[in-house]
Amino acid sequence: MTSPQLQYTLQTLLEQLSEGELGTFKSILRAFPLEDVLQKTPWSEVEEANGRKLAEILVNTSSECWIRNATVKVFEELNLPELSEMAKVELLEDRQMEEVDNPELGDLEEDLESAKPGEKEGWRNVTDEQSLVSRNTFWRGDSDNFHDHVTQRNQRFIPFLNPRRPTQPAPYTVVLHGPAGVGKTTLAKKCMLDWKDYNLGPKARYAFYLSCKGLSRLGPCSFAELIARDQPELQDDIPDILAQAQRILIVVDGLDELRVPPGALIYDICGDWLKPKPVPVLLGSLLKRKMLPKAALLVTTRPRSLRDLQLLAEKPIYIRVEGFLEEDRRAYFLRHFGEEDQATRAFELMRSNAALFQLGSAPAVCWMVCTSLKLQMENGEDPATTCHTCTGLFLHFLCSRFPKGAQLGGTLRALSILAAQGLWAQMSVFHREDLESFGVQESDLRPFLDRGILRQDRDSKDCYSFLHLSFQQFFTALFYALEKEEEDRDGHAWDIGDVQRLLSGEERVQNPDLIQAGHFLFGLANEKRAAELETTFGCVMSREIKQELLRCRANLHVKKPSSMAGLRELLCCLYESQEGELTKAVMAPFREISVHLTSKSEMVQCYFSLKHCPDLEKLSLQVAKGVFLENYVDLEPDLELERDSYFTLPNWARQDLQSLHVWKDFCSLVSLNSNLKFLEVRQSFLSESSVRVLCDHIVRNTCHLQKAEIKNVTPDSAYRDFCLAFIGKPTLTHLTLEGHIEWERTMLLLMCDLFRTPRGNLQYLRFGGHSATPEQWADFSFLLKANQSLRHLHLSANLLLDEGAKLLYETIGHPTNLLQKLSLENCRLTEASCKELANVLIVNQHLTHLCLAKNPIGDRGVELLCEGLSYPDCKLQTLVLQQCNITKRGCRPISKVLQGVCSLTDLDLSLNHIGCGLWILCKALENPDCNLKHLRLWSCSLLPFYCQHLGSALISNQKLETLDLGQNHLWKSGIIKLLGVLKQRPGSLKTLRLKTYDTSLEIEKLLEEVKGKNPKLTIDCDASGEAAPGCCDSFC
Repeated sequence: MTSPQLQYTLQTLLEQLSEGELGTFKSILRAFPLEDVLQKTPWSEVEEANGRKLAEILVNTSSECWIRNATVKVFEELNLPELSEMAKVELLEDRQMEEVDNPELGDLEEDLESAKPGEKEGWRNVTDEQSLVSRNTFWRGDSDNFHDHVTQRNQRFIPFLNPRRPTQPAPYTVVLHGPAGVGKTTLAKKCMLDWKDYNLGPKARYAFYLSCKGLSRLGPCSFAELIARDQPELQDDIPDILAQAQRILIVVDGLDELRVPPGALIYDICGDWLKPKPVPVLLGSLLKRKMLPKAALLVTTRPRSLRDLQLLAEKPIYIRVEGFLEEDRRAYFLRHFGEEDQATRAFELMRSNAALFQLGSAPAVCWMVCTSLKLQMENGEDPATTCHTCTGLFLHFLCSRFPKGAQLGGTLRALSILAAQGLWAQMSVFHREDLESFGVQESDLRPFLDRGILRQDRDSKDCYSFLHLSFQQFFTALFYALEKEEEDRDGHAWDIGDVQRLLSGEERVQNPDLIQAGHFLFGLANEKRAAELETTFGCVMSREIKQELLRCRANLHVKKPSSMAGLRELLCCLYESQEGELTKAVMAPFREISVHLTSKSEMVQCYFSLKHCPDLEKLSLQVAKGVFLENYVDLEPDLELERDSYFTLPNWARQDLQSLHVWKDFCSLVSLNSNLKFLEVRQSFLSESSVRVLCDHIVRNTCHLQKAEIKNVTPDSAYRDFCLAFIGKPTLTHLTLEGHIEWERTMLLLMCDLFRTPRGNLQYLRFGGHSATPEQWADFSFLLKANQSLRHLHLSANLLLDEGAKLLYETIGHPTNLLQKLSLENCRLTEASCKELANVLIVNQHLTHLCLAKNPIGDRGVELLCEGLSYPDCKLQTLVLQQCNITKRGCRPISKVLQGVCSLTDLDLSLNHIGCGLWILCKALENPDCNLKHLRLWSCSLLPFYCQHLGSALISNQKLETLDLGQNHLWKSGIIKLLGVLKQRPGSLKTLRLKTYDTSLEIEKLLEEVKGKNPKLTIDCDASGEAAPGCCDSFC
């Protein structure tokens, strides 16, 4: 079993689990001895993965043998006997799988002789039905049953067709689901043949095929009449056949194509197969097991109908039909082209476009891509540009099938209306009546039928559909892009939404098929493509479509993208257009953009849009794991390999080289956009080569970055490269380096150059996420002495400790030091270093902001700090002591210093167990010498007993503007006391934050009275969030 096959098998098994069962699967799996690569994988990725993603992670990180054994053992511990048995059959016995011996011919003949009426006919129909499947091939021109391998891969999971699978008392309901065109119908018909095939024994006799395409317009009938429609020779034997329901397989094909109102399938459930009922009622009764409860059911559907099926089907087994896996697509390209070099080049071109490659899981799309690219190669044309966008390829295929000047504009317009109407109704099948309503005859469709654009259903001759859903989406885009005639300017006449609705997020949630149609519409806004359509078909394209797309940009969240997904969708649409002017107009409002690159294709799309965004000032960048690969493998690719050497590289290395070439273009944005001032790279999995490429653009004179934030990136050596790039950058004033920073001699020398360079103007440095020895902190402190430009220093989340802090305080305490803001959040400091810090507060006349949050300095540490704060020379204005183990005892020195000559205006004591210490702080607030403007007491265990005293202090205080009491249980009594005092007369307070469990009429009345008395006061009664306010918001 190859890796793709193992992944597909594992995925199918995992997708049978509920969300809770999948979580338990992961928990049990974690307790197993994991292999090395899986051990190094962040477990958060495993926890967040669905069944499909988990299968991918396991296959990419573990050996095949380990996966097989571990999966079976976990299923056994889950106490799911059926799935456990399925896992054993598919994973443990796969390598020893043998063909089941066919019964002797004599046994077959004997069985035929003893068969009941109708059984012989059932056997004789097998030969005829073989042609039914062979004619229903995946794509045009498939004459050698290439699809057998694909169908067999899926068929193994269908329990009633696998002789090695244990039987169960209740009959099976199997749901084959997957995107359009991946072979669900072909697989279902193949299952019908195998059900009736003698290999499975004489008891499996009858198979009936119900195509929802043809049933949607059928009138009421009985179930017996319904299943006999396509097999009239069995009409007389139907009663006897239905009496043996356990020997019947019923295929319900294309449930998503059934045109029924919501709830129709579960209305008026019926179990009498002789009683006439509407077709939806009969199908609903079948799925609910009211009709023929012992029959085996096989249902095919696209994903959009799965939710309805969950309400109908009884304990179904869901099997995702993937269509062509990557290895299938590669093999098909080789068969189509014949010549390996051409096939490889064409395949790589399709894979370079992620959207097109995803569509390639449908064999019909693979055929279309091969046909189009092979024609270009035969004509001596370069097919590379054709594959840049899906629109370009679909347009080339369509126009190449017709001669220039075909004069089919009328038919093209009619087909576009049909396509749009069907797509909005979520229907892909058109009946003869639909065509006639637009004055279209079958003869008009003949050019499109003959050229493989349309196809006529072989089971229902009156039904037509496009070759693939993507063609219907393309023709839907044509509806909007064609110049409207007077009678069809109002799409509402056919229940077709306008462009604004097509691009709206709400409509796309309800109907995901509209997304690709929107992409195609942007693609058809390209003037060259419009001209090609006009030349080929004699149609007239709209000249207003660009302006219409611009008018709809609000629906694309241009000014304020609501999510990363919304921005990604916008960039994808703009890239599809390949129109610079349109892109520039749409991107004009953007000043800040945050992108998350998960593939090379996304990188290409982002670069195209951002290079047309000259006013961009801030770029936030996140690169997912797997975009660059060299750090996870032994081979390091070279950017300048010769072409012959390139094709000898393994696939992963070629993909990595392609990503690096695209990355070079993307990074040019940093050096070519003169307005770009802020670059953030965070949570990114880079490679040594990709880091060097980015740094190469940073060092250029045309790069004018003022702020740079590098947070949590790999590899660890990236921090050295970035430091080297920033040395001597005269425009850079703010630098953040956070993550696993290797604090060694090379890094120290680079930091030294960064601080000492005469061209440097670094004013803000945030350095976090690493540990260092006392000697290294001494070196770092020495570096600070040499720098005269630094004003803000953040050493948050570092293993500084008291010893390192004392070394730092020696430097900062020097009278010539110009540092203004210092943050030492979460540096494991204690009271032992607070005396030295107090001396700094006395000596340093420039330090105005200090953050010691999340350091257990305690009450004694606060007392030592207050000694420094009490000196008149201390200029500190902001002090953050959030989560510092301070109790009511620590409130006494704070209150004392606030009542003296103290410059403090902003104090944060959040997340300390102050309790009744509030009464002590109120003494300071009542003192007219207290200069506090902002006091934060979030989650300080405050009690309601002192609320009246607090209210009195707030009335007398004429300086306090902000008071945060959020996440404190003041209860109703405390809030009433506080508001009751505040309503008496206005004070200086402008913002008050409280936590209220319920708002009684009494509290609501008090709130109105307080606001009436204090119109400038804003009271936030919902300040009950679980997260504490930011420690150092005023430090940035």
